[in-house]
Amino acid sequence: MATSRILTLNEVIIQKQSAFPYAKGELSRLLSHIGLAAKIVNNKINRAGLETSILGEADNINIQGESQQKLDVYADEIFTKALQASGIVCGIASEECDEIIVFDDDLSRDGNYVICIDPLDGSSNIDVNVSIGTIFSIYRRITPHGQKVTKADFLQPGTKQMAAGYIIYGSSTMLVYTTGLGTTGFTYEPSIGEFCLSHYFMVTPKSGKIYSINEGNYIKFPQGVKKYIKYCQESDPDTNRPYTSRYIGSLVADFHRNLLKGGIYIYPKTASAPNGKLRLLYECNPIAFLAEQAGGMATDGYGKRILEIQPTDIHQRVSFFTGSKNMVEKAEEFMSIYTDENN
Repeated sequence: MATSRILTLNEVIIQKQSAFPYAKGELSRLLSHIGLAAKIVNNKINRAGLETSILGEADNINIQGESQQKLDVYADEIFTKALQASGIVCGIASEECDEIIVFDDDLSRDGNYVICIDPLDGSSNIDVNVSIGTIFSIYRRITPHGQKVTKADFLQPGTKQMAAGYIIYGSSTMLVYTTGLGTTGFTYEPSIGEFCLSHYFMVTPKSGKIYSINEGNYIKFPQGVKKYIKYCQESDPDTNRPYTSRYIGSLVADFHRNLLKGGIYIYPKTASAPNGKLRLLYECNPIAFLAEQAGGMATDGYGKRILEIQPTDIHQRVSFFTGSKNMVEKAEEFMSIYTDENN
């Protein structure tokens, strides 16, 4: 987009809202509230090294059986308050909560949207100053207005997402989102307190040189994944191999790098996690939406498009392959050729 001045997140959202006339500005307002919460969380993260009281574990175990970090709890509270304050969200499903959170005030019961959110992705990296993020997904409710929302409002396939995005808190803080009109990125400018347009139409390369997977779990991987890793490591000048292994351990950070540079991210099902580990609703669906809108691809590794999976539980886990289209398709070839008891 040719422009003579900086455009802020709110300005770009307003410009694009004409594509959703039924939203009457609500979707724009909702994204603005998410941006506001992200600024608050970003400020706390940036001070984490000085405010040692916010570092470390919170002495809680979430529904995933994982130890919550203090910043996990803080981010969950901030985003929950911001979304409820919007007046247009009637409930959220959070990675940090066992059940859906229903907003039961009169205004919220008439809200049009529900949110699935991972308030702080990659929280194991908090204490060592490595990039972490927030992932969100927005759906229109399906229950009648004026009533409390139910799980049915959240158990919609990813193709029904109205918008999705993530915030990455790193060397710079970025908010990347899509409403189905391409993937757009904004970089936070702390001097003015605004997210400013920096990546208008993000397009991921069809092929890349990076593969991202936790190779510490190699022995537990399906045979197809093992064979694909060996393929990535082999030398072949015709296909620009060997590829480079890069794994941060934060989905947002790994995906963001591959989105810009080209690459594939894999978190397969394993012998110890037969359904996969990543959560469909608030990790895989939003990332898949962003990947596809940037020209990439996201599947379960077995030919099933992530966005077409029908959820059955708000904490449902799936196998996840996403990134550059040619690389995901090649990985799926190996998955279809090599099968074993882990497939």
